[in-house]
Amino acid sequence: MKSLRVAAALVCAGLISACSFAPEYNRPDLPVPEQFADTTASADSIQADWWTLFGDTTLNALVEEALANNQDLAAAAARVEQARAIAGVAKSALYPEINVQGSGSRTQIPGTQFAPGSGAENPFNSFDLLGTISYELDFWGKLRNANKAARNEMLATEEGRRNVELTLISDVITTYFDLLSLDRQLAISRATLESRQEAVRLQTLRYEAGSISQLDLSQAQAELASTEATVPVFERQMRAAENLLAVLLGRLGGSVARGENGDRIDAIASPEVPVGLPSELIARRPDVMSAEFAMIGANANIGTARAAYLPSIALTGYGGWQSDDLSRLITQDTDVWQASVGVFQTIFAPGRTQRQVDLAWGLYRETLANFIRSVQVAFADVDDALVARRTNLLIRQAEDREVAARQTAQDLSQIRYDAGESSYLEVLDAQRQLFQAQLLRAEARRSELAASVQLFKALGGGWETEEQMKARMRMAGEEPEDRGR
Repeated sequence: MKSLRVAAALVCAGLISACSFAPEYNRPDLPVPEQFADTTASADSIQADWWTLFGDTTLNALVEEALANNQDLAAAAARVEQARAIAGVAKSALYPEINVQGSGSRTQIPGTQFAPGSGAENPFNSFDLLGTISYELDFWGKLRNANKAARNEMLATEEGRRNVELTLISDVITTYFDLLSLDRQLAISRATLESRQEAVRLQTLRYEAGSISQLDLSQAQAELASTEATVPVFERQMRAAENLLAVLLGRLGGSVARGENGDRIDAIASPEVPVGLPSELIARRPDVMSAEFAMIGANANIGTARAAYLPSIALTGYGGWQSDDLSRLITQDTDVWQASVGVFQTIFAPGRTQRQVDLAWGLYRETLANFIRSVQVAFADVDDALVARRTNLLIRQAEDREVAARQTAQDLSQIRYDAGESSYLEVLDAQRQLFQAQLLRAEARRSELAASVQLFKALGGGWETEEQMKARMRMAGEEPEDRGR
């Protein structure tokens, strides 16, 4: 209809002439160093399934199971769905709303109100079929800014989900390495226990034969009891780690098959992590991206609040057919239509609009502070992880040398004791020190691997190139240039 064509033309004119009152967004310029200390810059990307770099098939299966069944991740995904729906509602306000309605009625009026000679019927019928259209012209960018804010809130929520996913993967890997370390420590404890049980048996025979004093026998029995006490400690810690891993995997209890020799932790690969410029790396972390999307949304909300100073202009109209005879409803003689323009402007609301603008600015400054802090925390995380990775490697290498030296010392002390050149206390002391060194070496290996996980997590997991990141953002409906690059 002509009225609808006129309304469409006005809509197009409104869209063309629309402006925005939101401040121009530019990412804050943060004075971060050009490169992390003691690293080599690299432009390579880290694959999305970065955990496979550790080269353990059991670990790969556990991570995939956690991604499929973890409830924290499921809740985060549900929050993304909610945010996407909210963004869709905000976007729908940019388009005209068109409805169709039809009705039919039969009405009788009182005889005192009806003129018998008028030719009208009483009771009478009424039928109508109408299409309605309503649209608010977005001259001031209020709706577009509200849509942009909702869209960036959705993207912030998606980055929050990615952060939950990254934390989950890191926790699964670290807990798995804890289990492997406990496997090794338990195997060491049980092997040492068997050795000391045999030592007590031999010392008992020597004591009964009168070759040694009761002091030597009591010292051997004391070391045996001390070693026995360590086994249940590691068994308890292992059960707690298995239960934690079960929760991460979305299971109700259960254990993980890992082998029984306790040396699997030494078969785990120690992947190299390419580290580039912090200004590029840190900006790709999910928590930093989430903070920036929230800041972009808050910036857009300032424009929404400012637009309240200006009038709202809305187009409304309807068109269709109306008749008292259903058979003649859709004819040229029964068509009806109406087109109208409405303007709404608040004249007196003391300070309300200004307070809303102040609120929007306050929220923006909060998100700005959160973004800056997220960058600061990210930089500290990466720096800490780099130091931890380097120092834990040195510690593990030192523990390797200590274990080798302690083993030699124990063997020599046993030879000296058997030759009658030293007391049994020297043998027990050498055994005790070897036992502790072996346990510390297993813990050092766990810390070495955990430091690599910490570094992957600090870098945001899979390290995307700039092109990969932009492609992912486009798939989510975000234009990369909106981030002020």
